[in-house]
Amino acid sequence: MADELTPETPEEEQPQKKHKQRKNALYPGVSEELAENMRTGWADTELHGLEPIAQAGHTADRRAALSARFPGERLVIAAGRLKTRSNDTEYPFRASTEYAYLTGDQTENGVLVLEPAGAAGHTATVYLLPRSDRENGEFWLSGQGELWVGRRHSLTEAQQLLGIPAKDVRELADALTEAEGPVRNVRGHDAVIEKALTDKVTAERDEELRVYLSEARAVKDAFEIGELQKAVDSTVRGFEDVVKVLDKAEATSERYIEGTFFLRARVEGNDIGYGSICAAGPHACTLHWVRNDGDVRSGDLLLLDAGVETHSLYTADVTRTLPISGTYTDIQRKIYDAVYESQEAGIAAVRPGAKFRDFHDASQHVLAEKLVEWGLLEGPVERVLELGLQRRWTLHGTGHMLGMDVHDCAAARTEAYVDGTLEPGMCLTVEPGLYFQADDLTVPEEYRGIGVRIEDDILVTEDGNRNLSAGLPRTSVEVEAWMARLKG
Repeated sequence: MADELTPETPEEEQPQKKHKQRKNALYPGVSEELAENMRTGWADTELHGLEPIAQAGHTADRRAALSARFPGERLVIAAGRLKTRSNDTEYPFRASTEYAYLTGDQTENGVLVLEPAGAAGHTATVYLLPRSDRENGEFWLSGQGELWVGRRHSLTEAQQLLGIPAKDVRELADALTEAEGPVRNVRGHDAVIEKALTDKVTAERDEELRVYLSEARAVKDAFEIGELQKAVDSTVRGFEDVVKVLDKAEATSERYIEGTFFLRARVEGNDIGYGSICAAGPHACTLHWVRNDGDVRSGDLLLLDAGVETHSLYTADVTRTLPISGTYTDIQRKIYDAVYESQEAGIAAVRPGAKFRDFHDASQHVLAEKLVEWGLLEGPVERVLELGLQRRWTLHGTGHMLGMDVHDCAAARTEAYVDGTLEPGMCLTVEPGLYFQADDLTVPEEYRGIGVRIEDDILVTEDGNRNLSAGLPRTSVEVEAWMARLKG
C-alpha cells in the first residue's frame, strides 16, 4: 500500500542539493516548482449529459412525503464520515440508510438539507464534497484526494444524477450555525454537523424524525422491490457457489465458505448486507456465529445465513441448513422437516390485513407441537406456548422487516411494526429454527449440537405473498437433489 507524500528532508541534511527550493505556503514539504507543475497540464474530465439515477423519481417522492410530515422545519440528514479502522486506514464507507433512502447518493460527508419554503413545502439541497482542487494541490497531496482514492463527481454532475441542487458541503456547518428556526437532524452520523446544530435541536424532536423515516420504509415502492429481488437472486447464486466448494471448505474451514459467498456479493453487488453466518456443526446453535473459523466436517450440518447487498444498498437475508455430505442423517432430517413445516405455516400466515405477529405465532405453534410430540416438553401445546417453554430451543423471533437494513425499520414504533398490520409492499423474513446446544442435558444425546434454521424473504402482495427466494429449494428431499446436481 502506497504511503502518503511526506515532507522532504530539510535542506541542511542534503549536502548534495544544488538548487534552492521556493517554499510552498500550503504544503511546506513540497517545492513551489513541483506545486506549479502539478497544477497544469490536465485534461477537462467533466461529464456531460448524465442521466438521473434509476431511483431519482422515487427519492423525490420520499422527500415530498417527508416535507409534508414536518412543514416549516429545517431537516438535516447526513450520510456520515469515514471511520478509522486502524492508524491511517479506514473502514469501507457505507452511507447512512436515511440519507441514501432520500437521495440515492452514497458518498461520504454528504448532507441532505430540506429548507422550509412556505407554501411550496421545502427546497432540497444536497451538500457534497466537490471535485478535488487541482489549484491548491489537494487532489494529489491529501490522503482523500483524487489521485489517492479516485474521482468524485463534480457538483454539477451530482445534481444531474440525483435530481437535487448540489452545493459545497464545506460551507454547510457555518451556514447551519447561523441559521434560525426549528431544526430536526438524524443523529449519529456526522459529528461536525451535529456540533453546528447543538443549540438548535432537541433529542425528542430528532428522534421523531428518525422514527418517521424508519416507518416510511416499511412499504416498498416498485424500485425497492426490484432491488430486493436482485439481491435475492445474487444470494441464490452465492449459495450455489458454496455448495460447489464444500469439499474445499472441508479441507480448510468455515472461512472458505465465507470467502466464497463474499466473492459473489462483491462481483454482483456492493457488499454483503451483514456478516455472513457460516456455521458448521454445533456452531449452528450460536445464532450470530460470524467468527467462521471452525471445522467443516462431512456428516455435520452447515447453517448458512447470508445476503448480498445491491449497489443501491438493498439486502437479501436467506438461510439454508445443508448436509455437508449431501445427505441428511435420520435425526437431522427429523429436525429439519419440523422446521420446514413450521416455516410453511409461517409463510401461509403472511398476507395483507394479517397482524405482523401472526406468522411468528403460526410457526411457533408448529415447533411447540413437535417438541411435545418428541417428549421434550410436557403438553398441552397451549400451556407450552403460554409459558414460552419452547423458547429454550427456538430462541428468536420468526422474522423481521427487510430492506436497506437487514433489520429494516428498526426505529419504528411498536404499534406501527410488531403490533401493526401487514400491507402490500412490505417485505419480511420468515425464519423459524430449532437449536439443541451441545451441552444441553435436557435432550437426548443424538439431538445435541444440531441447529437448523430455514429463512426466506417474503413480499406481501395484494392477494397474499410472494417468496422472493423461492429459487432455493426448501424441503429436505429437494435440498439433497439440488446439492447432488451442483456437486456433479
